[in-house]
Amino acid sequence: MIRIGANPICWSNDDKQEIGGDISLEQCLAEASSIGIEGMELGNKFPREPAALKAKLGEYGMAFVGGWYSTFLLERDAEAEMEAAREHVALVKGAGTDVFIVCECTRTVHGDEAAPLASRPVMSEAEWARFLPRLTRFAELLAAEGLRIAYHHHMGTVIQTGAEIDRMMAGTGSAFTLLLDTGHATWGGADPADLARRYRERIVHVHVKDVRPAVARQSEAEGWSFLTSVLAGVYTVPGDGSIDYAAVLRQLPDYRGWIVIEAEQDPEKAHPATYVKMGYRHLVRVLAETGLRA
Repeated sequence: MIRIGANPICWSNDDKQEIGGDISLEQCLAEASSIGIEGMELGNKFPREPAALKAKLGEYGMAFVGGWYSTFLLERDAEAEMEAAREHVALVKGAGTDVFIVCECTRTVHGDEAAPLASRPVMSEAEWARFLPRLTRFAELLAAEGLRIAYHHHMGTVIQTGAEIDRMMAGTGSAFTLLLDTGHATWGGADPADLARRYRERIVHVHVKDVRPAVARQSEAEGWSFLTSVLAGVYTVPGDGSIDYAAVLRQLPDYRGWIVIEAEQDPEKAHPATYVKMGYRHLVRVLAETGLRA
């Protein structure tokens, strides 16, 4: 079945922790639970010990969905990456999920408020030749641990555009699977419904955020950074932007897993509980319309 989760970045930011820094973990979890959210991804305020993490979420009737891990496979091979990931592997497995979210963060600019998105890294041919086999191998090493890689394409990183997603998918092996992020896809110039159609058999996790096109256009025109764009409201929750979620979800007829509301916004401008409730209700309606929530 499809379950609706959330990421605490809707309440407080991980890249710039003072954004929503005054919102407690308990407030976040209580509000999410009251809305109907069934699970949460990891945030900077969560316990980092598996039993404690499960227990904290259990207090609010929620499951652990997964958590971001930054890879540096352009700098080290898959075996070295796996050694670096051991603590996170133990946390993910111990807290009760088999989804292992990764994003290649070599030279990323998404966490640098002073770096315009136009300065983000673009791989050379030699880097592509090094990166893709390492990505497949890392996915295979995770699979040996009972984990499914969920690669998070992301603005400001080496996998941002539709063409880069396509090249990554074409150049990786069967163990490699994808996290579809509707907001990052749309802002990056790709059609999330088309990505869902073409890669549905390899999509193991879904992030849903909506995009305000006028803010995205202004960001590009004025050379904003990713964080500046987020604070200006480039992202919002499903149903409050430009993405047709029925069109996306109809392309995932056999999907069984989490759909995670991950709408990075400034909580001073967008009250978290109000917006997450709005996004949750929109998703429930769309899932009912498309017959996907069973």
